[in-house]
Amino acid sequence: MPLGQYVFSQVMDHLPLTTFRRCVERYTGERKVKHFSCLDQFLCLAFAQLTWRESLRDIEACLRAQTSKLYRMGFRCPRVSRNTMANANAVRDWRIYADFAQHLIAMARELYIDESLPGLEGLDTVYALDSSTIDLCLSVFAWAPFRSTKAAVKLHTLLDLRGNIPSFIHISDGKMHDVNILDHLTPEPGAFYVMDRGYGDFTRLARLDEAGSFFVTRAKSNMKARRRYSRPVDRSTGLICDQTIMLTGFYTRQGFENPLRRVKFKDAETGKTLVFLTNNFALSAMTIAQLYKYRWQVELFFKWIKQHLRIKAFFGTSENAVKTQIWSAICVYVLVAIVKKRLAIPASLYEILQILSLALFEKTQVLSLFQDWPHQSSENEPSNQLNLFD
Repeated sequence: MPLGQYVFSQVMDHLPLTTFRRCVERYTGERKVKHFSCLDQFLCLAFAQLTWRESLRDIEACLRAQTSKLYRMGFRCPRVSRNTMANANAVRDWRIYADFAQHLIAMARELYIDESLPGLEGLDTVYALDSSTIDLCLSVFAWAPFRSTKAAVKLHTLLDLRGNIPSFIHISDGKMHDVNILDHLTPEPGAFYVMDRGYGDFTRLARLDEAGSFFVTRAKSNMKARRRYSRPVDRSTGLICDQTIMLTGFYTRQGFENPLRRVKFKDAETGKTLVFLTNNFALSAMTIAQLYKYRWQVELFFKWIKQHLRIKAFFGTSENAVKTQIWSAICVYVLVAIVKKRLAIPASLYEILQILSLALFEKTQVLSLFQDWPHQSSENEPSNQLNLFD
């Protein structure tokens, strides 16, 4: 590592710039661009995410205060202007950053491939699928109608539970139903897809079953089914029943003709009785219940990025600007996860973001920011403190 390199530059060194340039060329992102390149735009957005900037004016003021340091931080534009950033966000294709995020996701998944889930050892790939709605103002974001009085965009995410890395992300308008995202997924044979009962479309679930994938979801209260076989369960663990069933509803039977497994479980903490459906008959009933419990990780992922990244307040009002900012935020999240794994940083992602936000302009090694240096002992040093009892 070069001596005297800024922390921001050290973090950005983990970016595959060759891949970034290919993404830019794919969508001709720098056509007729003279000074403010796509990389400069991305660095500005990454700086805004890492330091929690509130507006383009805020970004401009902070970066202009550090003009002498910008070149060594990776910027090639001598002066950052909010008008230039606003125009770039509105005009340059958001798919540049979407494709770049997918490449970063592939890098991160390779680093976290050896991660295991407590209690689920032996399972190779487990995904949690869900969506989160980002509310917008209808009068400002008229291109994203949701209801009669407000606008919104939906962030559909397939989260790889090994390292909590999003493996698939789709940004849609607020009107798109959650279950429709199953049409955009490419099923992975042998993988487990954990989702709530909002994805209970048996025609689409049958496609996962035909591809050799497994799913775990909750049954709806009005589901019609006939029990074919019951297995013994240990009721002291909270399990109530473990059954093989056949769907008997007119439409559900046409969508899914194969047998299903129904596991009923009573949660001792909440007192609720939950009914799970799966097409896997090899795992124990308790493992099925534990799998669904891990679905909560995707809820925590949405909560985390909404609290610690800028995806609820936007720097532009156009569709391109909003998607550019969301994809850049995902890039920053995955980049921090990559840095954490490569440098073996023991701190959490939250702690890393908080410390980086204060140290981006420092000239110190990133790893040293997270090391607990031993305090020097002062036993042999003379003390000027008076002794009260002398």
